[in-house]
Amino acid sequence: MHLMKILVTGGTGYIGSHTVVELIQKGHEVVILDNLNNSSIAALDGIEKITGTRPEFEQVDLCNFAALADFFNRHRTIHAIIHFAALKAVGESVLQPLKYYHNNLISLLNILQGIAQYNLDLKGFVFSSSCTVYGNPDSLPVTEQAPIKEATSPYGSTKIMSEVIIRDVVEQQKFKAISLRYFNPAGAHESALIGEFPLGMPNNLVPIITQTAIGKRKKMVEIYGNDYQTKDGTCIRDYIHVVDLAKAHVISIERLLKNETKSNFETFNIGTGKGYSVLELVHMFEKVSGLSLSYKIVDRRPGDIESMYADTRFSNIELGWKAERNLEQMIASSWNWEKKLAAQKLDV
Repeated sequence: MHLMKILVTGGTGYIGSHTVVELIQKGHEVVILDNLNNSSIAALDGIEKITGTRPEFEQVDLCNFAALADFFNRHRTIHAIIHFAALKAVGESVLQPLKYYHNNLISLLNILQGIAQYNLDLKGFVFSSSCTVYGNPDSLPVTEQAPIKEATSPYGSTKIMSEVIIRDVVEQQKFKAISLRYFNPAGAHESALIGEFPLGMPNNLVPIITQTAIGKRKKMVEIYGNDYQTKDGTCIRDYIHVVDLAKAHVISIERLLKNETKSNFETFNIGTGKGYSVLELVHMFEKVSGLSLSYKIVDRRPGDIESMYADTRFSNIELGWKAERNLEQMIASSWNWEKKLAAQKLDV
């Protein structure tokens, strides 16, 4: 396969930066677009230290079509796009639905319109989707054939709508698309040169834990509900190491570039197939760090689903991808990243 030029939107973000590393290490040329609303330009330094290559970067708001059109006008040779850029906090989306519908849908529509308007010779499009498209699943583990249900949050609704939009567009365009429905990303690169770097209050549990343990957050860790019908009363999630997740994007891109897809629009679950409760995650952090973590039980959070973990057999067989890292490795790498940030006195 010839090495290709890949556009990565949201490429300085958490999953985006790890995926850029994997793409560069495979020899691909990467261009990043990001508005830096929830990421840091410092991610480029980490990418460069790991790979020896500093990817091309432009600060662009994808909701601004004029700015995006200017980019496409100057970059007619883009072979594939990985679209990460989106707002992603479930709780915030419940409180600010218009913000989420505007940002997540307009940005996608602008990209697809730009592809068509500038007649890009695009081979493939990988979309950053989510297991939230399954809503409260009828059975577990959840497969790709599970029905798409009404979402429990506006964030989830934007993922469902985005998949519908992409599915319809690829039927009329010359490129194909893959939607990766991932579960709960965690962990950091083994080098501790890139990791999750939320600006302001973190939305994901692992950085909340590590920031609390390191002293950045003064509040106790809040666990939303302990009265669910689970083994210890707390929600169960399928945690996937961000490097394993990044590798799934590279495999998907290469599947598209090699024209190995079985349909114009494919969907794959990206998880480990194992469910861990919130309390199990807390206890794993205590094991890894040797610290005792302060936490308290609070009311359930709107939009949360009781249990969710993946059936990954289809992605294992069809994509030839499988998660390799376990929960202990995820927590250990996250803690190493947090300690490195503290040593560098980089405040979020």
